[in-house]
Amino acid sequence: MTSDTNRIQTAVSASGLELHYDKTAVLRGIDLSLAKGRTLALLGPSGCGKTTLLRLVAGLLAPTKGQIAISGQVVADATSNTFVPPEKRNLGMVFQDYALWPHLTVGGNVSFPLEMRGVSKAEREQRTMRALERVGLAPLAQRRPSDLSGGQQQRVAIARAIVAEPQLVLFDEPLSNLDRELRENMVGELAELIATLGLTAIYVTHDHSEALTLADEVAIMRSGEIAQLASPDILIESPASPEVAEFLRLGSTANLEWRDNGWRLAGSPHVLTNAARPGQEKARILIPTRAISIGESTWPSLPATALRSHFRGDGHLVTAALHGTTGVELQVLSPIKIRPGEQIGLSVDANGILWF
Repeated sequence: MTSDTNRIQTAVSASGLELHYDKTAVLRGIDLSLAKGRTLALLGPSGCGKTTLLRLVAGLLAPTKGQIAISGQVVADATSNTFVPPEKRNLGMVFQDYALWPHLTVGGNVSFPLEMRGVSKAEREQRTMRALERVGLAPLAQRRPSDLSGGQQQRVAIARAIVAEPQLVLFDEPLSNLDRELRENMVGELAELIATLGLTAIYVTHDHSEALTLADEVAIMRSGEIAQLASPDILIESPASPEVAEFLRLGSTANLEWRDNGWRLAGSPHVLTNAARPGQEKARILIPTRAISIGESTWPSLPATALRSHFRGDGHLVTAALHGTTGVELQVLSPIKIRPGEQIGLSVDANGILWF
């Protein structure tokens, strides 16, 4: 495949992207490439730089270093002082609060971007109805936003974002203002809508389930950098670091040391495996929740005390402190409720351990 074809098929790319405020680096060394028709989630805690990165792509900020290209066209380059303003980047945006105008009808809200572009009234009406049909809201064109549910308002915002047929749609935590039950329902619906419409999208969120459900690729962001960029499956199976594993809540991380022909939890007598790793005497590992089972608090199980438990759809997630260790807590899924203070035994499948 030629480089020209690659460039045409790439919806957005960033190379060596940095943003500084005075001497403070907000983003450092961002490199990414998103193919057309795919969705990239920027996932991370507050302050990690994900919204800043979205604003750079949108043209609301200019980079201190590096370059951004959309559909092969350079829209920002710090070296050459190239900067294409937002309105000329052919983007759609869906905001956190939807940003719908209450005095306009649903159709009026959706047609507004076309009006700003000078599109004729007849064409505006045609394209507006087509966008509303695509999100299933054509019968509500004459309603006011206040007459709609939160999920319907979300669809209006998406219709407005796609009415001008943009090459890229940017979502800035669009579900964060919904209550939990509605948000959980909307995640699957929004994922289906994005796929059905064939959108190319960048989706900012701090919610793990949203990112893993919606996105083809997920960029885990930490302190202004991308800690790992991969598909949801690879993130779950092969997190790049203990920090990524902990952020995704994949299980428990721990330090091991090789003593007396066994890998033991640091500072304790507990042996997790006898399989030697030549040339290695210390290790950092992830023990996935799926690799731990619960049983009697007798040998060969690891004795532990339950600290807390909360119910989730597939069982009770129990956090337990291992006896004879300092600060080592493991998580195990139990079919029955375990009360704090209860003594339990934990078995670890050594084949499920991930070594960093």
